Amino acid sequence: MTHSAGAKALAVPPTDLSDRAVEEVSNALRPLLADAFSLYLKTKNFHWHMTGRHFRDYHLLLDEHADQIFAITDDIAERARKIGGTTLRSISDISRHQRLKDNNNENVSPAEMLTELKNDNLKFTKFLRETHEICAKHNDVSTTSLIEVWIDQSERRTWFLAEIVSEL
Repeated sequence: MTHSAGAKALAVPPTDLSDRAVEEVSNALRPLLADAFSLYLKTKNFHWHMTGRHFRDYHLLLDEHADQIFAITDDIAERARKIGGTTLRSISDISRHQRLKDNNNENVSPAEMLTELKNDNLKFTKFLRETHEICAKHNDVSTTSLIEVWIDQSERRTWFLAEIVSEL
C-alpha cells in the first residue's frame, strides 16, 4: 500500500479472515447498519406521533423497540471496523444503502404505524439472516453470534407487533 507524503498509514486490524471475507462481510454489514438506522428512526417517528386510546402502551412499546434497535448500531459498525472494513459515514450514506422505506406521511393511523413496523421488522429479520449466511460462509463466528441475538430480538419485536395488529 502506497501512502502520499504526510499521510498516516492505516492500522491493519489483527484478523485471520481473508481479504475477500473482510470485503464481503463489510459489504453486508453496511446496508444492515443503514436499515437499522432507518428502522430506528421510523420507530421513533411513530413513537413521537402515536395517538389514540392505547397511546401510552404503544408509545412505551415503540420507545423500548427503538432503544433495542439503536443499541445494535454501534455493534454493527464496530464489527466492520474490527475486521478491517469500512462502515457508514453520514446520513446520505445511510440513504444510499438502506433497503427499508421511509415514511414521511403526516397522518398515519396507529394501526398503519404498527402494521408497517411489523412488516419492516420482518424484513429486517430477513436481512439479518442473509448477513448471517455471508458471515457463516467465511467462518466469522463473532459476527454470526451477534446476529443470532439480533434475529431473536427482531423476531420478538415482530411477534409483539403482530399480536397487537391482529386485534386492530
